[in-house]
Amino acid sequence: MQIPAPAPVVVGVSGTAAGLAATRLGAREAMARGRPLRIVHVFAWPGRHYSDDPPDYCSARREADLIVREAVATASRSVPGVRVEGVLVDGQPVRELLRRSRTAELLVLGDDDLTTAPGLPPDSVAVQAVARARCPVVVARGVRPPSGPLLVAVDGSPASLQALRLAAGEAGRRELALEVAHVVGRPEQEPAGRRLLENAIAGVPGLTGARTRLLVGDPAPTLVRASRRARMMIVGPRGTDGSSLLGVVAGELLRHCACPTLFVHGTTAGQGPGDGTAAGPGNRTAAGKGPGNGTVRTAGALTS
Repeated sequence: MQIPAPAPVVVGVSGTAAGLAATRLGAREAMARGRPLRIVHVFAWPGRHYSDDPPDYCSARREADLIVREAVATASRSVPGVRVEGVLVDGQPVRELLRRSRTAELLVLGDDDLTTAPGLPPDSVAVQAVARARCPVVVARGVRPPSGPLLVAVDGSPASLQALRLAAGEAGRRELALEVAHVVGRPEQEPAGRRLLENAIAGVPGLTGARTRLLVGDPAPTLVRASRRARMMIVGPRGTDGSSLLGVVAGELLRHCACPTLFVHGTTAGQGPGDGTAAGPGNRTAAGKGPGNGTVRTAGALTS
């Protein structure tokens, strides 16, 4: 009987500094999980990331191969002993990474310079992957591993409860402190917020020793501030109404979170939308589609 190969940690790279940051984070995650690391660069012809205009195919292909080689060398240098392979594939980046997410332990990406963008670019690989991948997705931030606890945000939704379950497992495996945060808009909502935190903790059997944090303010900027002292932020990508695959707060964390952000998905392989395009908040009318026919809307709250 053939023994299935262990699911890899997959890193998508595009030749940018953000991609190398994702490579270093992916190498650490692969080593910690005892998983192989697979570094993927998707060669789309003509590619947007190549300097020749019009691009020369042979030169662009060599440059793509160098991108993979540099990322593999970076992974081996940053985490000696990690099992790493580089893969250069032809296709469209979003489609290929979504396909690979079906059999991956984890998908790791750079932030695509989202911090400087005026909004969420609907064609961003990171936006599309976070909204629609079949496995958890980590968006890397920074050069060095941050210190501090794991921070998970909950809002009472099924997606946030799944994020809490995964966060509890991660905290136990890493032997790290876990903080569970909920944000309320006004001080008079604090009693209800405390009850929500108690119910969330009670909904994860075996979760002990977690610290709860009840925060007051606008959810997105409040969580961004809280992320400044966290090792990793863990959230579900959709809100309490479940009407969209990427909520407004999730989008803000994707753009501005100060630490690596782990987005935990509730869909399983074989379910969820097809290979359409995720429309950003400012592009819903232009897209003219809803989640049921290939487009992922990003309106709605993730966590409050």
